[in-house]
Amino acid sequence: MRAENLWIYRSREELIIVLTRLFVVIDLDIGLLSRLSDAFGPPGAEEEPREILRAELEEVADEVEVDKLGNIFFRHRGKEDAPLVMLAAHMDEVALMTTYIEEKGFLRFHTLGGIPEGILPGQRFVFRGKKGDLEGIIGTKPPHIMSQEERKKLIPMGDLFVDIGAESREAAEEKGCHIGMTGVFDVQFTELGDGYFRGKAFDDRAGCAVMAEAFKALRDSPYNVVAVGTVQEEVGLRGARTAAWQLEPDFGLAVEGTFAADVPGSKPHQTSAELKKGPVVTIADRSVIAHPKIMRALMDAAEAEGIPYQFKKIPSGGTDAGAIHLTRGGVPSGTVAVPCRYIHGPAAVTHVEDLGNTVRLVGGFVGRVSRL
Repeated sequence: MRAENLWIYRSREELIIVLTRLFVVIDLDIGLLSRLSDAFGPPGAEEEPREILRAELEEVADEVEVDKLGNIFFRHRGKEDAPLVMLAAHMDEVALMTTYIEEKGFLRFHTLGGIPEGILPGQRFVFRGKKGDLEGIIGTKPPHIMSQEERKKLIPMGDLFVDIGAESREAAEEKGCHIGMTGVFDVQFTELGDGYFRGKAFDDRAGCAVMAEAFKALRDSPYNVVAVGTVQEEVGLRGARTAAWQLEPDFGLAVEGTFAADVPGSKPHQTSAELKKGPVVTIADRSVIAHPKIMRALMDAAEAEGIPYQFKKIPSGGTDAGAIHLTRGGVPSGTVAVPCRYIHGPAAVTHVEDLGNTVRLVGGFVGRVSRL
């Protein structure tokens, strides 16, 4: 941090504390990401990840509140005249919702969030029924009896079903199945070695972990920060919209897990992000054009602290920033993300260096934007 930035701290000791936390946080608690990744949290049922965040941050925050929709707010109070910075990371994950129970006990479903049809056949899911968790697998017509034309085509979502090992509708209901029951990919967090990790729901549990670590690192800072675990992002940025309306922040930053395409078959112009290249800064996507002040604060913070970063090259998708920036009279907003391969699928892969550097960038951003 340059000398001209020191004025924002109340004392030299405070500066040392904050700097130390921001730089050692690269050794962040991977256990937190593991717990968040394994948590059950489809849109509209984010209780498990919310309680994990509460346990992590309630002793650090000056105030903790849960609103009627299920968003959780962690407030750090700094100087009275400092602007209010809203950090948002969504707690929900892509999921399935049961829409019909067949006479033979198979379940029909609808997706909650963007799950590509082609990856579903054979995937394991866990559903939360009336009597507890139920394991199931996505079934299809056996390929052995498909025509040549059928084998060449993507199986339509309407032809897929869930097999939970029930022989009838009554047996399925006896197990606790019901219409509206939701399920998520059944994948456990795993360390792959060399700093790589695999798990489900890195979009956006990676962002939740980063936001939590950054919030902890800023706990003695003079900034006004509210870290929000938002709900129902995957189905329309809904929680962020109501959260921002309540807070009326001066600045907003969505903390995300975004798709990396550093894999075979991806052309250079399609490689929106790569692992071990640092946090991903969004210039524009389908929901928001990042405000110039946000872009400047992110880039200045990264360059001042020597944090590698990259730009999201493909303006696809949307984040909570899309809802935050349209709140009331408008909120300068943007997005920073952890690069993750294979998001919106059964499992994603990320790297500890990107997680740690994103924490550092979020912390540095708060300091920079608080001077604007």
